[in-house]
Amino acid sequence: MAANMKSVKLRIKSVQSTMQITKAMELVASSKLRKAKERADTCRPYFQTLHETLQDIAEENTDFSSVYAKEVSCDKYCYVVIAGDRGLAGGYNTNLFKCLEAASAGQEYVVLPVGKKAVEYFRRRGIVCITEQFAEIADVSVADCFEMANLLCEEFRKGSFGHIELCYTRFISMLSQQPDVFPMLPLSDLAKKEKDGKKSIRNLIIYEPNSTEVFDAIVPEYLAGLVYGGVCEALASELAARRTAMEAATSNAQEMIEKLNLYYNRARQASITQEITEIVGGAEGL
Repeated sequence: MAANMKSVKLRIKSVQSTMQITKAMELVASSKLRKAKERADTCRPYFQTLHETLQDIAEENTDFSSVYAKEVSCDKYCYVVIAGDRGLAGGYNTNLFKCLEAASAGQEYVVLPVGKKAVEYFRRRGIVCITEQFAEIADVSVADCFEMANLLCEEFRKGSFGHIELCYTRFISMLSQQPDVFPMLPLSDLAKKEKDGKKSIRNLIIYEPNSTEVFDAIVPEYLAGLVYGGVCEALASELAARRTAMEAATSNAQEMIEKLNLYYNRARQASITQEITEIVGGAEGL
């Protein structure tokens, strides 16, 4: 009985130590989340407007002289995958990679990973990464996004791949984050489906001096804007997921401590009762 009580006491101390860690991580995630959420909320209108504007251009474009606008014969894909730097965030990273696997099923593809977990994931699976220099999502700046955009544009023009898609986690609310994959290039991939059977008017855009120069100027800016928006959303999503996971872990630890304390008190009471019974039994035998 004494040995059993000792093991329960050690278990209680162990769970208390774990609860202190999870509580600390929850507080850290909460403090960082506020700033990350503000950043994501600030850049979201730009992110959405930029994507919708290029979709509109893609719908109405008739000039396919630019390499960014015309349909390509290369079926190889490049996915810009924005994951987290650390674990202990529930199913945040796992759900993102499942979303990517579903989107890339049956395709030949390379990746541009952002975040430690993305780099480790693709390295383990032997998937080709065009660069691994953006392994810390928390350190990614606007300048880094432009560097990524220029690298993607250069490889796209070379014909290394024919499609570029962004895989990231959308921040919906503190309790909800949704992994998503959507196309960025070529512009023909962005064209919206015809609505209500009505055909889009596709002759309203005039490019000056010409479409090639216009697209060469705006596409790197467009890609950098989308990648930066994805990074802001993903960072806020990771912190929200970690905060939720650590809050649940702290609550579970508290519940476990209460159960163990109840068990310990019952065992201690049983031990005391047994000792009293033995003393009384010994006194009666005298």
